[in-house]
Amino acid sequence: MTARAWTWTYEGYDPEDERLREALCTLGNGRFATRGAAPETPRGPAHYPGTYAAGVYDRLTSTVAGRAVENEDLVNLPDWLPLRYRIRPDDAPAPGPWLSPDHPQLTDHRRTLDLRRGTLTRWSSYEDAQGRRLTVTERRLVHMSEPDLAVQRAVFTAEGWSGQVEVAAGLDGDIRNRGVARYRDLADAHLTDWETGGEGDGVFWLRCRTLTSGISVALAARTHVAPRGGTARTRVADRRVWRLHTVPVRPGAPATVDKTVALHTSQDLARTAPVPGALAAIRRAPAVPRLLASHHRAWQHLWHRVRWDVPGEAGRILRLHVFHVLQTLSPHTARLDVGVPARGLHGEAYRGHVFWDELFVLPFLNLHFPKVSRALLSYRHRRLPAARRAALEAGRAGAMYPWQSGSDGREETQLLHLNPRSGRWLPDHSHLQHHVGSAIAYNVWQFWQATGDTGFLHTKGAEMLLEIARFWASSADWDPGLGRYRIRGVVGPDEYHDGYPGADRPGLDDNAYTNVTAAWVLSRALELCRTLPEARRRPLFERLELSHDERQHWDDLAHRLYVPHHRGVISQFAGYERLAELDWAGYRARYGDIRRLDRILEAEGDTVNRYQASKQADVLMLGYLFSPTELAALFEQLGYRLDDETWRATVDHYLERTSHGSTLSAVVHAWVLARVRRDDAWGYCAEALTGDIADVQGGTTAEGIHLGAMAGTLDFVQRGMTGLETRARALWLDPAPLPQLSKFGVRIRYRRHRDIDLRIRTHRVGITVPESEQAAIRVRLRGRPYTVAPGTTRHFELPDD
Repeated sequence: MTARAWTWTYEGYDPEDERLREALCTLGNGRFATRGAAPETPRGPAHYPGTYAAGVYDRLTSTVAGRAVENEDLVNLPDWLPLRYRIRPDDAPAPGPWLSPDHPQLTDHRRTLDLRRGTLTRWSSYEDAQGRRLTVTERRLVHMSEPDLAVQRAVFTAEGWSGQVEVAAGLDGDIRNRGVARYRDLADAHLTDWETGGEGDGVFWLRCRTLTSGISVALAARTHVAPRGGTARTRVADRRVWRLHTVPVRPGAPATVDKTVALHTSQDLARTAPVPGALAAIRRAPAVPRLLASHHRAWQHLWHRVRWDVPGEAGRILRLHVFHVLQTLSPHTARLDVGVPARGLHGEAYRGHVFWDELFVLPFLNLHFPKVSRALLSYRHRRLPAARRAALEAGRAGAMYPWQSGSDGREETQLLHLNPRSGRWLPDHSHLQHHVGSAIAYNVWQFWQATGDTGFLHTKGAEMLLEIARFWASSADWDPGLGRYRIRGVVGPDEYHDGYPGADRPGLDDNAYTNVTAAWVLSRALELCRTLPEARRRPLFERLELSHDERQHWDDLAHRLYVPHHRGVISQFAGYERLAELDWAGYRARYGDIRRLDRILEAEGDTVNRYQASKQADVLMLGYLFSPTELAALFEQLGYRLDDETWRATVDHYLERTSHGSTLSAVVHAWVLARVRRDDAWGYCAEALTGDIADVQGGTTAEGIHLGAMAGTLDFVQRGMTGLETRARALWLDPAPLPQLSKFGVRIRYRRHRDIDLRIRTHRVGITVPESEQAAIRVRLRGRPYTVAPGTTRHFELPDD
């Protein structure tokens, strides 16, 4: 792979690496996305075409280990990519074989992802036994300003022969969800009721629907060929439809086949039925050159809003991360009822579900695309009734949001999961990660701080925040022996530990992260209760039946929740110190990569629950969410002292006991170490940057990129190294640039100010605020107050650390 500032190029064809490249070469527009698969060949061991529309889910029941298991999946939709070709020279009695990267006639292959323009270009060269060469350049896009449309342009160049290229441009509806090996024992046929057809004007189409959710999906396509002079016909089958062309070619005169596709679903708002809608869209679509131009302009506009001035290889990777975040969550997303899919729209891992990854994604979007953030939070608000029902069924009050969410807000976490190392299906208790509710509340608050959108905070945001606070209050029990409130039976962000060794019930008690963030939620809920305008407060309190006594109980809880400690460090959960120490060196020597230590131990007949070993940051997540000053104040509120010595000791303790089995772990550790052990921070930053491009998790990126980790690296630069906080109606800055990245710039949007440029140097900060009618921006740089007026630039010198 070679990388330039705005392009990623893969030289040669490597079947072993193909699925990874397909994921990283995905193209999307926030409404739907398509993996960078080869259009010449069907699905196989090396190839996995996938097209996914945001929010299009379907539910199937499988039999696993003698149990009926129901799973909801983001559906792999009909494939619009098929574009096959073969040559028919004038002096040959019959056409040659259908060509593809897997054919032995392939002599050269290259693909280039153009981040600036949002296109993927594949270049292939073939030569037969007679020395006749064919070069094929295929460019494709998923249109960023016309979210229904996608385009392919194939250019065929003959060398040493004249004749025809036979081209078959198709739509394939015979598709299943088969992109994740460990799911292959589960039901995967989500599509049914196929219909295909061809129109008199050469347009062809395919319609089907999802099996249980009943979502209708239609694709319509048209082709344009130059030069003219060949033949064209449509071939219709039960689940596929093709437009077949013969295209004349001769040396020095390339031939072009353009294919434009429209995708509609019955979930689209204010649209006609999918088939008529797709047909109408394809007929009014401009010619491909105009579509290319408008697509490029749309990306140019996005890159202006997300200006990223980071030098070197880190800057190139960060630009790739911006690209994939915006392909999953673009301005088009603001018009959809969707959440943040943990693996983007790039594959089927995690079944396309929504976890807590918005905790890592929304801070980036808040400062660039606040309307998208608002829409993603509205997704959570629409599912508040489901969260209330879940809390009620669990014997709790308020709202209990699911660890995995999909179409309707019910808990989608699987009951069983497969350990591919042992081949055993095991109980899955990750639904006990109730801290997802705190993440949603945190995102509501951060969104308001960054945007000043009180309209959202005082309505949807307030309702969610208060109901999440109510859930935590109903989850806490008073322990007279400790003189503290305790929250029992949960799983923390670590995920490895889902119970005590030998216990007859799952869950842990007093997870420090859960309890501290619950106290923060309760405090913010009370603050909101005090500051809500009376016209908002009275009807909301009446609707929620929120009494004065209940709010007093919240205040008591926010000051007296239990946070366990041991030997001068914060304990991950009560009883953590009684767990055994793991022979880390021994396991690394035996297995090498021990990121998925839980699978290794289970395959040995052991369990990670016995050891002080974490999959990813848990206690240290507190240093990601809260600045040192804010975290110390939060512990003081709870009656604990958190000084630098205690926090450093806590960081050191868990740093030695974490396997980093999640891509999010490196992001959090880089963030925390940038403030505590700067010399060690860059190693984790580099791992977070390369997590997907190097596939450090060993094959997982091929199943879909890690959206939270990608956005987390952006936020690490945007907020982590700048120390940027948006609170108290000011921009707070406390820069901590790393030696390896001591000079960079980012552009942000803060409240009503657009295109604010921050430039960070080792000893200097520059802030440029563009001309506007808005008031000056209040800035607090390492605690000192300043203002920066619109239309001005100010530079501030930083003292040595």
